[in-house]
Amino acid sequence: MPTIEDVAKLAGLSRTTVSRVINNHPYVSEDKKKRVILAMSTLGFVPNSAARRLRKQKAETIAVLVPRVTNPFFSKLIESLEMAASEYKYKLIICQTRYLLEKELEYLQLLSTKQVDGIILCSLQNKWEHVEPYLDHGPIVLCNEYAEEAHIPTVKFNQVEGAYIAAKHLLEQGHRRLLFCSGSEQSMVVQHRKMGFLRAMAEHKLQVELVEFIEDAYDIEDGRRVFHKIAQMKKIPTAVFAGGDEVAAGIISEAKRNHWSVPDQLAIVGFDNQLLSEITEPTITTVCQPIDKMAHKVIDLMMEKIQTKKYHKKEVYEFELELLIKGSTAKNVIMLA
Repeated sequence: MPTIEDVAKLAGLSRTTVSRVINNHPYVSEDKKKRVILAMSTLGFVPNSAARRLRKQKAETIAVLVPRVTNPFFSKLIESLEMAASEYKYKLIICQTRYLLEKELEYLQLLSTKQVDGIILCSLQNKWEHVEPYLDHGPIVLCNEYAEEAHIPTVKFNQVEGAYIAAKHLLEQGHRRLLFCSGSEQSMVVQHRKMGFLRAMAEHKLQVELVEFIEDAYDIEDGRRVFHKIAQMKKIPTAVFAGGDEVAAGIISEAKRNHWSVPDQLAIVGFDNQLLSEITEPTITTVCQPIDKMAHKVIDLMMEKIQTKKYHKKEVYEFELELLIKGSTAKNVIMLA
């Protein structure tokens, strides 16, 4: 049975060089790669999985960049993406950026070093001008994110409409003092949700008495802090668009601990329809996003781009959202002085 030393001898290269070729090292010339592959073929050398990927010029792996793997929305999205990718016999590498610009750029280098065939960006922290150069090395698909200047495939939810129907529901319940709670204002998702929320406010401007805004809320602990900010306001909102079920759950938990009635004193709408929204007391009225449909579309687009090698083309696909009314909103509103 031929060995790696036999391949090195026939190719006229060192064992180290052959090993680098087999393991897809980025700094090996195309001529040496061809010599190693020819030698392996001549000898009938059976390479490992890395070498087989090299011959195909594919890593058969995709990197998925998410801000927080502990967020149930992203956990579900990752699961759906993995199942869709497995249909193409592709694997996923999960990369957590923690909303850090430098971590995002670090993981994008997986594309330039050929360790992955493509990257799915589920959150965009850097300016697009800093991300775009990586397209020279492979496809990037935006998922649940949007950048106007990015000429790449984008799959997203209609965040404007989702926030609009949530805010409209609160207004129809009789609420006139409302709070819009969100993550970073830099996020296009947040900007679109704010647009939908404000659209509903504009349609009911004669009835709306107060609109407040709180940023940088992402998880349950943030939700608890939001509640205390609400409690300290001169005019207390009676309804909150929480922007996420985790934040909504934190607000509900702290409200109950302080003997506030939800939804009578404070109605709350979440986002994402996480399992969490079913196990809180009361359950959380939330905006449902078709994650499985999004995941399959993202993977289908990624496979197409890997095959065609046409990476610089703006394509936007958008899915509609649905409001699921549960226990955290109600018609009987207690207006606090």
